[in-house]
Amino acid sequence: MRYIISGKNIDVTDGLRAAITDKLGKLERYFTPDTEVQVTLSVEKERQKIEVTIPVKGNIIRSEQVSSDMYVSIDLVEEVIERQLRKYKTKLVERQQEGGNFRQEFMEKEAEDEEVRIIRTKQFDMKPMYPEDACVQMELLGHNFYVFMNAETDQVNVVYKRKGNTYGLMEPEL
Repeated sequence: MRYIISGKNIDVTDGLRAAITDKLGKLERYFTPDTEVQVTLSVEKERQKIEVTIPVKGNIIRSEQVSSDMYVSIDLVEEVIERQLRKYKTKLVERQQEGGNFRQEFMEKEAEDEEVRIIRTKQFDMKPMYPEDACVQMELLGHNFYVFMNAETDQVNVVYKRKGNTYGLMEPEL
């Protein structure tokens, strides 16, 4: 795997670089040697954050982990990515797609029982509203996301709660 390691508000020391390649190197058994792994380290006050992005055949395997210690964040991000890979592999096997950047041995191993199951379906009326109103409605319901019909665009959008009491808006790209 090829690592592209960058830092925001932090110098990427040889020790950090070694910890990243050592920990994420465990993922090499899943990927072909030409797979590119983008790693961004950043520090904001007491928050030590690592973001790892691995593009694979039209999808992205991505994790972002924050802790008070960068080495702990590196450990956490590796565990999350490994879990995502197992789920993604199950999806590929079920759809019988080509593995792309994944090693053949990984694809041929029997899929574990981490299948996605939908256990409940909800239906609800969607009246047009503005994103700010949708945020208020989300807060009233106590949810961390809210699906609504955008009054400005007449499209289905999603507002969601972000870290630091901020909100995000998802809009379809047409």
